[in-house]
Amino acid sequence: VVNRLKIGLQVAAVKAPGFGDNRKATLSDMAIATGGVVFGDDANLIRLEDVQLADLGQIGEVIITKDDTLLLKGKGKKADIDRRAEQIRDQIQETTSEYEKEKLQERLARLASGVAVLHVGGSSEVEVNEKKDRVNDALNATRAAVEEGIVPGGGSALLRCIPELDSIKTANTDQATGIEIIKKALRMPCMTIARNAGIDGSVVVAKVEDLGPEFGYDALNNEYVNMIEKGIIDPTKVVRTALTDASGVASLLTTAEAVICDIPQEKEPNP
Repeated sequence: VVNRLKIGLQVAAVKAPGFGDNRKATLSDMAIATGGVVFGDDANLIRLEDVQLADLGQIGEVIITKDDTLLLKGKGKKADIDRRAEQIRDQIQETTSEYEKEKLQERLARLASGVAVLHVGGSSEVEVNEKKDRVNDALNATRAAVEEGIVPGGGSALLRCIPELDSIKTANTDQATGIEIIKKALRMPCMTIARNAGIDGSVVVAKVEDLGPEFGYDALNNEYVNMIEKGIIDPTKVVRTALTDASGVASLLTTAEAVICDIPQEKEPNP
């Protein structure tokens, strides 16, 4: 920083990502990807004052902002990068910690898969923010799909769970009532999509239940299609998490003595 201020040396000081052992490992990844070395590391005895030009890595492009730093087109040796990536894959297989596995997968993606920069534009700030939210939703959905796979979308996957409930033997009428409530809840996503499209939801649900396991209702084109082939899918993790969270909230409400909620405001119809 002093050299930058006093003699105009073209350098920039950036904060290393992460913390602890993860920070050390990430710095080593960066060194391998750029063909450089990490100074001050236990495995490297080169002191900062003894650094030579050959010890510095090379990259094709760097983008530095107040929040992020992107190193693109590293000049590291491909054999070294592949060897490092294989080591990370082995660590992913061996670790039992979900947190460590997530961090290792992030390192592997940065090292082996490269980085994609998405530019979002629009004619107004509102439009740009809306598009950014959609892009973030798409990225999160893609990550979830990579983790646990996909299922047919449009609520059809939940409809395929209903036959399993029919096989449950109930001990009393209360349990039977509970199962019927769950069945109704499983039908609601598909039914709501149909209603929002101006179609009778109960008719659509009944039709989808009679079709094959991968079929569902395409509200955009008002037709029944193979959801997988049409690309109308949901990440399994998203569907599972939504079902688990809904079950938890419903269980909590059944044991609560009172529930506080906002009174909906009635809007006057447009003239």
